[in-house]
Amino acid sequence: MRCIVDNACAASYVTGIMFAVDHILVSESVLQASFACQLQVCQGACCVQGESGAPLEPGERFVLEALVPALRPALRPEAQRLIDERGPWEKVGADRYAVRCTADGACVFAVYDPAGIVRCAIQQAYVQGHIDFPKPISCHLYPLRVERRHGLEILHYEKIPLCDAARAHGTRCGIALIDFLEAPLVRRYGRAWYDRLRTLWMERCQSGLAPQSDGKEPC
Repeated sequence: MRCIVDNACAASYVTGIMFAVDHILVSESVLQASFACQLQVCQGACCVQGESGAPLEPGERFVLEALVPALRPALRPEAQRLIDERGPWEKVGADRYAVRCTADGACVFAVYDPAGIVRCAIQQAYVQGHIDFPKPISCHLYPLRVERRHGLEILHYEKIPLCDAARAHGTRCGIALIDFLEAPLVRRYGRAWYDRLRTLWMERCQSGLAPQSDGKEPC
């Protein structure tokens, strides 16, 4: 991997599989992807399927603990019992934490709407104005994943079959992954960083190296 850094615009142009915006390395696949969630198709299965719960930032453990009293009435009975017994998060490695899951693999904060679609109790409470925390940042950024290596933060695109419909819908409607995830990217890295990322993406579009996007809501 070789990165050519342009300090004047705080961006790097990559000749390999990574590029950098400020201090963040970004996988080239992040720029190349089109994406727009299709909950009616996937049924919110990303909140249920996986080897463990959503990764947590260290401070998010205590945020979740503080939110439990407000969220508890909306949670599934088995999730309530598990949280009461073991708490809403677990340690999954050295300095690594994740949201706890029930025996069926579902996040303890996963709830089902009348149509059987999995929803996030945290996000629902946030949208309704009951709490001021949207959801863990790893959930908000998905299908992007943050990796830390040798003091660097690397942003990857996690491509899984579960999201085939989202990729097809994004392609059909002209929605780039970075546009679909604008809000969580701004939340994580700030508006100035996101604007630099999008400038780099637009340059690659003009060079035919990334898909065009009109930035619209899913059609």
